[in-house]
Amino acid sequence: MKKNSEKKKDSLISDLLSTRRLTRLNPAGILTIPENAKCLDTEQLDKFENSFRQWVDRTIRSDVRISRKRIFLIFMLIRYTGARFNEILSLNALKDIDVKNNLVRIGQTEGKDKPELRDVQIPLDLTNEINKVLNDPEFSEFLSSLFKIDPGHVRRKFYERAQECGFLKEYGNPNAIRRSRAIELLRSNMPPVVVQKLFGLSTPGLTASLLKFSNEDMRQITQYYADKESRRKTSARNTFFGKITRIRKGDIQTEVEMIALGGYSLFTVITNESLRRLQLKPNSFIVAEIKAPWVILSKGDAEPESSAENRFKGTVSMVIRGKITTEYIVSLPDGTELCSLVTEESRRRLGLKEGDTAWVLFNSFSIILNVD
Repeated sequence: MKKNSEKKKDSLISDLLSTRRLTRLNPAGILTIPENAKCLDTEQLDKFENSFRQWVDRTIRSDVRISRKRIFLIFMLIRYTGARFNEILSLNALKDIDVKNNLVRIGQTEGKDKPELRDVQIPLDLTNEINKVLNDPEFSEFLSSLFKIDPGHVRRKFYERAQECGFLKEYGNPNAIRRSRAIELLRSNMPPVVVQKLFGLSTPGLTASLLKFSNEDMRQITQYYADKESRRKTSARNTFFGKITRIRKGDIQTEVEMIALGGYSLFTVITNESLRRLQLKPNSFIVAEIKAPWVILSKGDAEPESSAENRFKGTVSMVIRGKITTEYIVSLPDGTELCSLVTEESRRRLGLKEGDTAWVLFNSFSIILNVD
């Protein structure tokens, strides 16, 4: 019965991964949330986290503080890894957490119907929290069983913290937090196929990705988002993950061709010095970023005549108007979301509205390449 319940909960997340659409409630533009999918947004998750911190700090008794800190870390690990409740409770803090590389090893390697062993990147701040506990003499007797606490007791404390935040009790359910993490990552434009693998899910509709990527590739992708979360901001709205398929070196500059997770080919031009410094070569994993103001839009079904090397056809999913500029979100067929920022004059001239077909264009000089 319990196994069927877990499968049902995971299916809600799988449904989210296979129905990525935009919603007016989400300026970043990722998906519509089903009514039965109880979840918290990033601001609410942060409020939840702060409630736990205050709860830990409210006691002066050492034994109570230790107990509360352990429960707090369980919350933090679910919140940032998206792992299942039982996966976190079964972690060995000494063996399964790599504080040097900010990694948590989750899952099982034996038995049927058990999730695949996977390494999940966590933010540096969380690594520091865990490392502090591992080096605190007060926790020495709990290190090998740091997260082995009665599940019922942990759930009760989760529910209490949720209600203290003004949330409904069910939003404190560990699986609601896990689901909220999946939605948070999708909203930040992490590719669905990566979220699928990160959460230990098997979703047939997503396994047919045109680009196969290794565990090391996934680590680099999740590292990118972990770093981004630590900074909480970035000036580049559009991100592609992929591998280099061709490098054509010239006398001063080099053309680099890559294939993204969604199967799209991208072309960029960098200096020969950048090629040397980044140590790029065919089949290297790469992250390509394009700032929203560099993305040009063209209305209509016909491919426009343009000198831009990168051209993608999609559907306008959202239009956010401002006094001076307008932000467009265009959804490509595989669900990739691209953001373009245009002036009010350009908006009037284009006349683009939600549901219209549009071409997204940017030239090879507009792409910034990152290797990690």
